[in-house]
Amino acid sequence: MYFCPMKNLLETGINIDIDELSNSIKNIIPGDSFQTDIIRITKSDLKSITKKKGWLFNWKLELMQPERDVFKLTIINNQTIVQGLISIEIKSDHVYMHLVESAPFNKGTTKMYSGVPGNLVTFACKLSFQRGHEGNVAFISKTQLIEHYIASLGAVHAGGRLMIIDTVAAMKLIQVYFT
Repeated sequence: MYFCPMKNLLETGINIDIDELSNSIKNIIPGDSFQTDIIRITKSDLKSITKKKGWLFNWKLELMQPERDVFKLTIINNQTIVQGLISIEIKSDHVYMHLVESAPFNKGTTKMYSGVPGNLVTFACKLSFQRGHEGNVAFISKTQLIEHYIASLGAVHAGGRLMIIDTVAAMKLIQVYFT
């Protein structure tokens, strides 16, 4: 079977709405904030993370990629309910985000919690600093969201659909989320 990277590239791209930047996630209706935790996903988590249950991506397949790490965002003291997921790869000089997705109940106009995508992206920035990559994070954006990521994350458009969160932008995000 011939693998065409361009075809795969055209079908991918981060497609999340950075709805709010805060050091927690916020319940939309009452406005209560909840501290979060980000930990590695387990195979048992995957039972509730399926396309049938409203998730867009095949996270089981993502978890099977040996070069990638998949993490889940949960509310502290409630690690059974996954609020969002991120798939990242540690490169030689940056962290690469392959996928980011909010739980089905955290999408659209009827979402339960805001702040999920921002938490996940900031986690990638923090991990980049921890790995000695100066906070640098790269990802491919959906074309229509390039300006959104520039405005909301401070990302730089590096050409095509490639976006980079540099040291300065990463530090700003970390100051919001991890203070």
